[in-house]
Amino acid sequence: MISETVEVRGHLIDSGILSRVLDDVLEYGGDYTIDHFDVGKTPLDESYARLTVSTESSDDLARIVMRMQTHGVNPTDPGEAVLREVETDGVFPDDFYSTTNLETVVRLGGQWVPVEHPEMDCGIVVTGDRAHTIAVSDVKAGDQVICGAGGVKVVPLPAIDRSVGGFEFMNSEVSSEKPQALLVRQIAQQMRDVKGEGRKILWVGGPAVVHTGAAPAMVSLVEAGYVDVLFAGNALATHDIEASLFGTSLGVDLKQGRGVEHGHEHHIRAINTIRKAGSIAAAVEQGILTGGVMHSLVKHRKDFVLVGSVRDDGPLPDVYTDVIEGQRAMRAGLANVGFAIMVATMLHSVATGNILPASIPLVCVDINPATVTKLADRGSAQARGIVTDIGLFLEQLALELVPGYRAGQRPGDDA
Repeated sequence: MISETVEVRGHLIDSGILSRVLDDVLEYGGDYTIDHFDVGKTPLDESYARLTVSTESSDDLARIVMRMQTHGVNPTDPGEAVLREVETDGVFPDDFYSTTNLETVVRLGGQWVPVEHPEMDCGIVVTGDRAHTIAVSDVKAGDQVICGAGGVKVVPLPAIDRSVGGFEFMNSEVSSEKPQALLVRQIAQQMRDVKGEGRKILWVGGPAVVHTGAAPAMVSLVEAGYVDVLFAGNALATHDIEASLFGTSLGVDLKQGRGVEHGHEHHIRAINTIRKAGSIAAAVEQGILTGGVMHSLVKHRKDFVLVGSVRDDGPLPDVYTDVIEGQRAMRAGLANVGFAIMVATMLHSVATGNILPASIPLVCVDINPATVTKLADRGSAQARGIVTDIGLFLEQLALELVPGYRAGQRPGDDA
């Protein structure tokens, strides 16, 4: 049997980390002994565990160690990182180190070097004395990639200080029964704090923002400076533009709440109008698009990345139809982001969660609790959520953050 001694520190019992680590060892065909275990006495005290993990092959042991590192477990003697040269564009060496989204450091020449842009399911490329994550689609022949788990340590997220009462809802994965107004106030304060630090707020949105009539509230948040970057698909932008041009969303009159004659055509006519103009920004400049979320983003020079899917009509000319190019654009949009809020979209929420560092606070708001649960299950351990109607949530958030805003206010109304 081949063995490795590993250690982990943190809130191991109440968070369930230790039990998940031990389950992973057995699931991956290994065995373990607990050599040392210090239990924290108070809710603020951390626990410490040292284990010896063993298996029959070095490859299996490396996979187990890499798996445990997703929980913040590291070898006691990590050694030096092993570098191998990439032979083919878009292909990692077989034993490449598969990253987590936690803060990571690698040992190069006896020095611990931070890995830039932590992201899950990537490799680590070393250039000179720097290291950064890279997607398999972007790796090039000749790149030096870290292989195996040696010389790699991950830093688990700090425990939440429950004594100060801040952002208390973040302790549960899905909040469906806690006071909604309180949760909105806490999110609003987090957003103020992030803006006060000079960092950006990322929004990830689905078309329900428009369908529920919440677009005016979203516009007010853009105008107030609380939307710096938007990730979405073809649908949100299309129905937002449809609402601006025709007053409908999916053919339903947003004021009357009922379908209108030929309303089923409105979304494709809206797409055609923007395609004729050349882009969303061009439609704004030409005075064709005069309201809505996309108009406000263009008007206030905010960034947006629209990535499409096989379901899309059109799509709009701004939509990335090559998903790899879309991923690259999304990664580029994460610069200086300090807070992410995801509203009414499962697919784009999971996609964004996959490229976000675990250190960026992430809140998911959806009427379906499975959306939040799935996000956390896909590796975004920092994801916490609120189960509520997105229209009501955005109205409440606008009331908290936008001076003079009133419920049901439409763009252009007097405050």
